[in-house]
Formats: sequence, structure tokens, C-alpha cells
Amino acid sequence: MTARTRVAVLGCGAIGSLYAAHLARVPGVEVWAVDPWDGHVAAIALEGLRVTGLADFVAPVHALTDAAGLPPCDLGIVATKALHTRAAVEAAAPALREAAVASVQNGLGNEEEIAAVLPRVIRGSIVTAGAVTGPGTVRYDAPGDSWLGPFEPSPASAAQVRWLADLLTAGGLRTHALDDARGPQWTKVVFNAATSAIAALTGLSIGRVCTDPELRPQVDALIAEALAVCDAAGIALLRDPAEAVEEAVAEAFDHRPSMLQDVVARRATEIDALNGGIAREGARVGVATPRHAAMVALVHGLESSWTGAPTAAHGRG
Repeated sequence: MTARTRVAVLGCGAIGSLYAAHLARVPGVEVWAVDPWDGHVAAIALEGLRVTGLADFVAPVHALTDAAGLPPCDLGIVATKALHTRAAVEAAAPALREAAVASVQNGLGNEEEIAAVLPRVIRGSIVTAGAVTGPGTVRYDAPGDSWLGPFEPSPASAAQVRWLADLLTAGGLRTHALDDARGPQWTKVVFNAATSAIAALTGLSIGRVCTDPELRPQVDALIAEALAVCDAAGIALLRDPAEAVEEAVAEAFDHRPSMLQDVVARRATEIDALNGGIAREGARVGVATPRHAAMVALVHGLESSWTGAPTAAHGRG
């Protein structure tokens, strides 16, 4: 362990920026962030990482565009889009060989990608929200707890999980260290998978998807499929997904999920980590998930309409 606790944050979008900035406020913690956006990295390196919105502070963060410049780190946080996980971790691997590394990403399968490269992995789930509003600045939009636990096939130690959770809490992001973090992770995944793909395919906000008389039954059916997978896998959710749907209608009616934003921008989506992740786990535990498989096929088809790439090119193995 270094004299100071050194943390690497891979991916400095909204979530990575919020986590990097809050960690950098903790005495004795040195934060290194890696992101390909030159302007964002240059602004952070020159003036620090500014947080606005629910908080107002500037944090000293070392920022790089190339992970080859990372020093050896004690802890790591992966906050890239799911499809960039493997490449980001492989690039940073020399600095993270002795580190415990957590995913705070959307969907399922990111921990497996990290574990293919590094030996000590933490399963993470978050509900914090924000947006990068310009180079070097992130807006903190919605607070929320984080949950961390060992990734069972390739776990970080309980002490390492607590270490990272305690640092995040000290920085202002309340985080719980658990023996099994699948419940929080799946609580988020089930809601996102039931709503995001439909929003991406229709162009409608979460609230409109969840209140449309033809679409709401599809949301409910996707939730039911996912709950059957959870039951077979022994995963206990933190809350009933139906409550999350009603909360979204009441509090985030006009929210456009990241998958819809990706479709509008004609970027590759995280469909394979969301609905695809549920379908993979369903296959593992013997539960059919035809509706989630249909969402994957439809979004892949939509992606192919602007990329020209065949849908067979998609997937996470």
C-alpha cells in the first residue's frame, strides 16, 4: 500500500467525475482519472474538477488521457460505458495489479470483464446521477446510496470492499459494504431493462413509456421475466420494481435514459449489459426470457440501421 491511498477512476463522464471529485476531498486520498476526452482532461489537470448542482466545490484530481501514465494504485473504479470496460481495464492493468477494482457501471457482465484481466474485483451499484456540463465541470443532479460487495468468482477482500466504501462515504457519497451486492445491482438492472430499451425504440421519456396504455403492459412483462430469473438465481431485490416505476412516473416523467440518448446520438448502446445480461443469467439458471431477448434483437437492429454492421457483431460472449 502506498503512503497515501491512491485511487484510479477509469472513465470520467458524469459518474466517474462525481466519484473522482468526492474521493479527492478525503484527506490522504490521491485520485487519478483516465478519460479519452482531451478537453475535459486538460481542464481538470489545469484547474481541478469542479462539481456544481447539489454540491459546489473544486477537487484536485490528476487527469490523463492515456492509462499508461497511471502510477500503481490501491483501489480502482471503472465508470466507462459497458462496451469499453475490457479495453479500459487492460490499458490500466499495470497500475492496478495489486488493486481492488470496483465497477459502478450500468448493467450486468462488467465485473466479469474486469475479472478477466485483474484478480480482485468489487461488484458495485449506484443511483447517483449527474451530467458533465463542460470541460472540467460535472453537475451533481441526484444523490443516492452506493452498494459494494465482493464479486464472487474473483473477489476483493471484505476489508478492501469496506476500505473503498468508507472512503466514498467520507467524501460525501454514502456507500454500504455488503457480503452480497447482487440485490442492489439487480434492483437497478430490472428497472432499467424494463424501461430503457422501450424508451430507446420509441423515443419516449421514461414517464411516457410507463403510462402509455399499450407500452406499460410490456414494461410489466419485462419486469416479471426478470423477477423469475432473480428467484431462480437466489437474488433478493431491495425493493419491488413496481415501486420504482411509480416513483419514476412521479419524479422523473420527462427523463430520457442513457440508452435513448445513445440512440439519438447514433452511438452503440448498453443493451447487451442490460436486457442481454438478464437473458444470459436466465439461460444460466434455466429461465426463459423471450421478451428481453426481443429487446436485444430490436435495439441491435436499430443500431445496425445507422452503422451498417450486422447484428451478429454485437454481444458480450
